[in-house]
Amino acid sequence: MKGKIIKNISNDYTVETQDGKKYICKPRGKFRINNLIPLVGDIVEFDEKNNYLTDILPRKNELIRPSIANIDIAVIITSVKNPNFDTTLLDKTLTIISYNKIEPIIYFTKLDLLNDEELQEINKYLEYYQQIGYIVSTNPDDLIHKIQGKTVVFTGQSGAGKSTLLNKLNPNLKLQTNEISYALGRGKHTTRHTELFDVAGALIADTPGFSKIDFFNMTSIDIRDNMKEMFDNLDKCKYKDCLHNKEDNCQIIKLVNEGKILKSRYKNYINFISEGKHD
Repeated sequence: MKGKIIKNISNDYTVETQDGKKYICKPRGKFRINNLIPLVGDIVEFDEKNNYLTDILPRKNELIRPSIANIDIAVIITSVKNPNFDTTLLDKTLTIISYNKIEPIIYFTKLDLLNDEELQEINKYLEYYQQIGYIVSTNPDDLIHKIQGKTVVFTGQSGAGKSTLLNKLNPNLKLQTNEISYALGRGKHTTRHTELFDVAGALIADTPGFSKIDFFNMTSIDIRDNMKEMFDNLDKCKYKDCLHNKEDNCQIIKLVNEGKILKSRYKNYINFISEGKHD
């Protein structure tokens, strides 16, 4: 029988079939022998009589942290205050998500906590990300229309409001939310497992929050090609393999100096390519 893994708690995988039946299964020994780890979102074959997973069908994509497969859209929940707006985390997450062939949506939270001056500053970022081609949202109703019929991961900085937003989209979920831990300056990790929730026609994953993500095996070229404006303007550079660092006649450096590319984006990009894998 075939189904999709919608939940994982301590090696117990809940598999849902197309007709809505659910089975709690464990992976067979061959998974451990072959070092195969089932992920939420996997399409699997299973033995419904003995409740064993027998095979994992090929994945179209996967994320390591959060651990989830076959994702259509990643909604990056981005707090603008408590915790404060973090361009480095946002840009890194966008780059990794794009590299994994997942469509990103940036969802800004806690705008109501800003004063007029702070809101004006945040709006500059919001408009810039829209300008370079990212989908940006601040309204739950607007978000629902964008994700209907899709398998979606909610991710972002701890305390950014992932569980709060899910509860707004579907109050019946009653997911746990905690106040920010001011001592740490980041949210408490309120989500303890990965699960797909059926919310307004979308399968949405609320995953454990994180404060640090890594590029893993991405090269500096991978990073360049998955930051929109760094790739879109590559053909205007003097060199086809330009990394937009110190090369002559670099279009990106020119656009940064002209104020057409955010300095924060370029600074993050330079730091990112230094973190990338070097062959």
